[in-house]
Amino acid sequence: MTGDVIILTHADVVVDPNVPVPEWGLNDTGLARHARFANNTALDDVAAIYVSTERKAREGAAPIASRLGLNAQLRSGLGENDRSATGFLPEDEFWPIVKTFFAEPDRSVRGWETASDAQSRIVTALRAILSEAPNGDIAVVTHGGVATLLRCHLKQIDITQTEGQPHPKGGCWYAFPRRMDAAPTDWNAI
Repeated sequence: MTGDVIILTHADVVVDPNVPVPEWGLNDTGLARHARFANNTALDDVAAIYVSTERKAREGAAPIASRLGLNAQLRSGLGENDRSATGFLPEDEFWPIVKTFFAEPDRSVRGWETASDAQSRIVTALRAILSEAPNGDIAVVTHGGVATLLRCHLKQIDITQTEGQPHPKGGCWYAFPRRMDAAPTDWNAI
């Protein structure tokens, strides 16, 4: 295996409490940010694109796939931590749960998938992708929470929210060698 893995999180979404969270799409700002990022030279050697099945991630991957003439390959294991037990929550209720999710990674907060389980799932999904991906760089379009959990795994540190993406609306990326034997680069906003 040669090349790098580029982990990209989806950008700004349309928050609609009447729509299931996995079906939320990107808002105009998010779409524009992904369209601009598709031209980033960091993507020039991408040979394959893998993406979460959630709409916002698929929409984030679309401009990259179009520019590179590739088909984005869907992988359910790249999905965000399962929060279906609560569904939509207003921000003042959501963010304290996220804080507990990271602080107590083996605890299911209000029925959510645990951080430890979500981390194991995304690491397993990524290893499966790496076993089948062609040589060259690969792009993986996913979500902020699981990208943070993957980052903690790569850095060989305990799960912590401090490794989260720097942009409050998502749309960030980092890279690491496909061998998964080195820490990832710093986060970069798209």
